[in-house]
Amino acid sequence: MTIKITDMPLEDRPREKLLQRGPQTLTNVELLAIFLRTGVKGKTAIDLAKDLLDEFGDLRSLLSADQEHFCQAKGLGDAKYVQLKACVELSRRYLRECLERGQPLTNPEDTRNYLMAELSGRAYEVFACLFLDNKHRLIKFEELFFGTIDAASVYPREVVRRALQLNAAAVILTHNHPSGVADPSQADVAITKRLKDALNLIDIRVLDHIVIGDGYCISLAERGLM
Repeated sequence: MTIKITDMPLEDRPREKLLQRGPQTLTNVELLAIFLRTGVKGKTAIDLAKDLLDEFGDLRSLLSADQEHFCQAKGLGDAKYVQLKACVELSRRYLRECLERGQPLTNPEDTRNYLMAELSGRAYEVFACLFLDNKHRLIKFEELFFGTIDAASVYPREVVRRALQLNAAAVILTHNHPSGVADPSQADVAITKRLKDALNLIDIRVLDHIVIGDGYCISLAERGLM
């Protein structure tokens, strides 16, 4: 027998729980249930949320699903797809604004969250840079090279050219691993050294190289691989 959400104890209902304890206390199922708002015949929004996460495997796969796959799921459709994509884009823009307020990038967590929002879940490899001024304020985030699921060709001269055009004083390198595993490869370490050497010639510092995986990332600087 399905228990209606309105029959649940007040503190266990997703909306009330969010208001009382904050969104960080909710599970993925509860957050998704709030987004769905309603269930389908015989299932509450919580039941439907559980089914969807089981069907897609995880939250990332659901959020990055294409329209056809998304709309085939029971309880979903074009309207929900539009809502979901709007929510994802709002999150990206919020994180971008956190970096673009003219303050130095002193919070590594904000930077990493933004990069994960931009690059996580891509089916192909993307190499990008955060170009910074001499106070480490963001000038521009730019995707520069695109590859297959296995690798991207990165040309140091193009990174140098773009850094000079933007009058950057420092850069943070980043790329994603479509496999979802963020462990840096020997090729990642090698291209970091090449880019660092090339940019050092024009007095531009490479602060870090962040590899984006499935819901997490790894800093080469923190690993001592710079």
